[in-house]
Amino acid sequence: MRFYSVIIPVYNRPDEVDELLKSLTLQTYTQFEVIIVEDGSTEKCDQVVESYQNQLSIQYFFKENSGQGFSRNYGFERAKGDYFVVFDSDCLIPDDYFEKVNQFLDHTPLDAFGGPDKAHPSFSPLQKAISYSMTSPFTTGGIRGNKRHAGTFHPRSFNMGISKEVFEATKGYKITRMGEDIEFSIRVIEAGFKTGLIPNAFVYHKRRTSFSHFYKQLHFFGRARINVNRFFPGELKAIHALPAVFVLGLFVWLTTIFYSTVLFTLGGALLTLFIFCIFIHSSILNKSMDVGLLSVTAAFTQLTGYGMGMISEILKPRGNQPFSQK
Repeated sequence: MRFYSVIIPVYNRPDEVDELLKSLTLQTYTQFEVIIVEDGSTEKCDQVVESYQNQLSIQYFFKENSGQGFSRNYGFERAKGDYFVVFDSDCLIPDDYFEKVNQFLDHTPLDAFGGPDKAHPSFSPLQKAISYSMTSPFTTGGIRGNKRHAGTFHPRSFNMGISKEVFEATKGYKITRMGEDIEFSIRVIEAGFKTGLIPNAFVYHKRRTSFSHFYKQLHFFGRARINVNRFFPGELKAIHALPAVFVLGLFVWLTTIFYSTVLFTLGGALLTLFIFCIFIHSSILNKSMDVGLLSVTAAFTQLTGYGMGMISEILKPRGNQPFSQK
């Protein structure tokens, strides 16, 4: 029987940790421990963790702030499981998550795995819109949490599991922020380990955010994608560049107003069709026109944020590398 170690780095999110731990108490498969790594928070979650001592096998550690990558390593070093499972603190875990993972691994052994994220029915319209944007075929090509990914599957650390052997061989994260999960997944694959998606092992990713924060987050992600490609040339696939192409396309379209009414009108029609498709698709999926409207804004925020992040990092002098490394 497999034993799992759940690693949760947290920074100033006691309320999120409470909700996450509550969802873990409902698991139908109970062979797991929980390790909370408080990454130098000023708003600690130690009292929240204490309230779950009788319901979960749980440990709490406080350390100086070093970022999520190194905080996960801190948890890995203290874990006892056969597999180490990483969740973001703003996730809610369905009660059959570990049961599904365990059943999948019974017939398809993997050294590292990931799962999709979804919106819970209780999420706000904004949270549902952002969740839609992060998984929509109109913004990500449908590759996030989908079998139609670009090349070998790269697990992402909001919902990721690795075997104990993977950690022992790779020593975990080498960078702590700015694309740390992409860099880690690449090294896992290069080390010869087998990775894969477990399609029904999803989590509800709550993402307490605003559109301005969402833009900053995606801008950061776009920069990270370019930087990882500097360390691992060839990892930047054509589909990853679509947000940058979208931004450049918007710029080119806007300039056509000065020299071609026909091109400006044609571009406007295509943009309107794109907006309409997002609105209709999201409205149907979420059964809400309000979410559909918010999804349009979320999609444009995501594409422009990610695209501008990529472009700004491409133009940055090569000597300025923002990675935090060991």
